[in-house]
Parts: sequence; structure tokens; C-alpha cells
Amino acid sequence: MPVQPLSPGEIEEHLAELPGWSLDGNRLTRSYRLGSHIAAAALVVHIAQVQDELDHHSDLTLGYHGVDLSVNTHSVGGAVTELDVELARRVEALAPAHGAS
Repeated sequence: MPVQPLSPGEIEEHLAELPGWSLDGNRLTRSYRLGSHIAAAALVVHIAQVQDELDHHSDLTLGYHGVDLSVNTHSVGGAVTELDVELARRVEALAPAHGAS
């Protein structure tokens, strides 16, 4: 089944289950703060592994003690889809192991 854009209501339902995530325009976004630059870099590597597993990639920004993530699905005109929600869920599940908040 092809990927379809989510409705605004569906996006809001998913965001209710993803603390810290928000909708910025047509992208799901989240910022994580970590205890060190090395911890932030390790989180980026872990996110990159998940993205390769899903074959779905976000924009990642590595900062001094932080990681910013922004994602939508280009193949449906830059809308938010279930692929984006699944990536957000997977990142949210792994972030605490890196000390992210």
C-alpha cells in the first residue's frame, strides 16, 4: 500500500503519544538535550542506524549538547505520514538510553 499523508486530526492523535514532538509547518520536530557533545553525537549515530533500517531519513542537527530532528515524507509532497510517526516513535524509544531529555 502506498504511503499516504496523514490528516491534521491523525497527526494530532499521534503527537499526543509522542511527548516533546510537535508539528512545525509540514514537519514533525523534536529537540533533545544531552549531557555532553559526545552523548549527542552518539544519539545521532543511533538515529542514523534506525533511519537506515526504516529507509526513511530525517534532517538531523548536532549541536554542542543537543540534537534537533525534523522529518516529513518527500515522496508525498513533503506531508507527514505514518513513516514519520514510526521514525519519531523509534527515536523516542532509544533517546533515554543516551540520557536525552
